[in-house]
Amino acid sequence: MADMDLRLAGGNVLLPGGEFHDVDVLVSDGRIASVTAPGSGPAAAETVSVAGLTVLPGACDVHIHLGHGSDISRPRVPGDAASETGAAAVGGVSTIIPYVMSPDPYLPVFGELEEVTAAGARVDFGFHFVIATDAQLAELPELIAKGAPTAKLFMNIRGDEGQRLGRPGTADGFLFRLLECVHAHGGMLGPHPENIEVAWVLRDRVVAADPEGINGLASWNATRPGFVEADALQRACYFGRVTDTPVYGVHTSSAEALAAAVAQSKAGARVTIETCVHYLTHDTSSDIGAIGKVNPPLRTPADREALWRGIADGEIDTVATDHIHRPVSSKDGGIWKAQPGFPGLDAFLPALLTEGHGRRGIPLARLVDMVTAAPARAMGLAPMKGRIVPGADADYAILDMNAPWTVDKSALATDAGYSIYEGHEMSCQVRHTLVRGRFAVRDGALQDDAIGSGRFVPRKLEKLPTG
Repeated sequence: MADMDLRLAGGNVLLPGGEFHDVDVLVSDGRIASVTAPGSGPAAAETVSVAGLTVLPGACDVHIHLGHGSDISRPRVPGDAASETGAAAVGGVSTIIPYVMSPDPYLPVFGELEEVTAAGARVDFGFHFVIATDAQLAELPELIAKGAPTAKLFMNIRGDEGQRLGRPGTADGFLFRLLECVHAHGGMLGPHPENIEVAWVLRDRVVAADPEGINGLASWNATRPGFVEADALQRACYFGRVTDTPVYGVHTSSAEALAAAVAQSKAGARVTIETCVHYLTHDTSSDIGAIGKVNPPLRTPADREALWRGIADGEIDTVATDHIHRPVSSKDGGIWKAQPGFPGLDAFLPALLTEGHGRRGIPLARLVDMVTAAPARAMGLAPMKGRIVPGADADYAILDMNAPWTVDKSALATDAGYSIYEGHEMSCQVRHTLVRGRFAVRDGALQDDAIGSGRFVPRKLEKLPTG
């Protein structure tokens, strides 16, 4: 009888330390049993040749929105998870952490959320909870204890700004109390950073100058430019420094915001800086119209280059998608009426690696770390996720690095039905995605028997040094 369940044979495998080696990887009971010289070690029940392919840890997309139809607050039925975790697997992602939003307390629905998501999930998952009320703040310690140690606050939701999402407005006093609570219970805060009061002033001016939205993405960027993001992120990081609370800077999109976060980090704040792949591949000059509307906006070409420098210099820690799967009809009505956000999971690894490694020459290991080991460490998924080491979950993204293909909406797994990458040629393709040793994508095709195999992953953050 074979001692191992699976052997991935003949691949070029990224191992800790950032080096690639031609080795076999053996899997037993969903975990990595050993990394061996080709053909050596115990026999396996199944051997899959991955010769000529690049074997990476499965990506961890720690910033997505898993919703239902036009509602992005939470999954409602297993199919919501089935389609979007299918998109995740197609993009090389083996673990996701969606944001859950509600004006009501979360503890009464925690079990239901876990069950509905697990029933459809093809990949593993956690939760971030968006905190906006005193009742939610009161239950945060228990949410952290249940394995959801990362909370979010929409700093841009003031006054009636949150009506679109069914959220009450908050203020800086609430931000401060939230940071204190997060610190006391071993969590981390991910603030959505925009100074909305200034954005309101700018919006009125820009709409008056361009009432038909003819300038599209440039006009949207002008309503909430980089300094609006930088001001809020700087404030959140500064309050984080005062309260000694780690801050995760979500979807950093501009040169100003990056500089503000870096400055706070140098001053002693515990800051992890995330950007999203669309800020690295698109900008205000991209000819995609209102489907490119997102918050924070797509920025100028100069901002895009600043983010790439931040990656090359090590200032940016992680990359995510901020995937939102509202239907394309949510983009109707031009730039002023379109809903913000778009899907991105289907093309996640190919888009990042095509632009960053193929076109810009950034080392592959550096880019891969930003979507595997780095988010796993930041979010409490390590040591089980993010690295190919014995004892870790057998999660892999296996790519053909020399397989050009063109993104076609007809082949997307997301139920959103569109992509900002439509018509883009990618230089590499995900051939297999495995989650705990099970194929979610095999030979480029989704495996329907993976539906319902994803598991909730309770997380606990590493204790970080004080600021």
